Amino acid sequence: MTIQAASRMPQQDRSRATRRRLLEAAVECLAAHGWAGSTVSVVAERAGVSRGAAQHHFPTREDLFTAAVEHVADELLAGVREQLSPQNRGDTPRTETVVEVIVRMYTGELFRAALHLWVAAAREEPLRTRIIALENRVGREAHRAAVEFLGVDERAPGVRETVQATLDMARGLGLANLLTDDGARRARVVRQWARILDGVLG
Repeated sequence: MTIQAASRMPQQDRSRATRRRLLEAAVECLAAHGWAGSTVSVVAERAGVSRGAAQHHFPTREDLFTAAVEHVADELLAGVREQLSPQNRGDTPRTETVVEVIVRMYTGELFRAALHLWVAAAREEPLRTRIIALENRVGREAHRAAVEFLGVDERAPGVRETVQATLDMARGLGLANLLTDDGARRARVVRQWARILDGVLG
């Protein structure tokens, strides 16, 4: 967008655009530099805005980074729902598609960024309270989406635990992918887990 075009944008729209750039830049910084290397100044520079503008939207560093992870998590969950809609599933068996999409949630940039926040939250109490609440909400949404798209009734014995095990397994695969590309092994695990789910969930 040119400076001239930006100047014609209504103030409210400019404010929303600035906020979005800051949120996306914060996630990119966390994924690339970790908590220690991700300051408000670094994020503001990456987003192309002043530090003052960043602090206008997010008064504290904790405000910025928890909002950033929440923002991208919301977009990611919306993307999961879109990918798993009937018209977008393709020819892959439904269970395998669901597992693939869930695993993809935990192997991308968002997971890498969130992991840095988890580690920092273990040592910083103000951040810990926020991250626990955020993780609980994202976990509930991911669980609900998995139940919905697998087409199962979690009131049946063992179903809730099996779906949760799928999310935990996906998180473990995300950890395994942090240092090296684990794509080939991950694909085999996804196929096998989908077969196990089909057997257990009927």
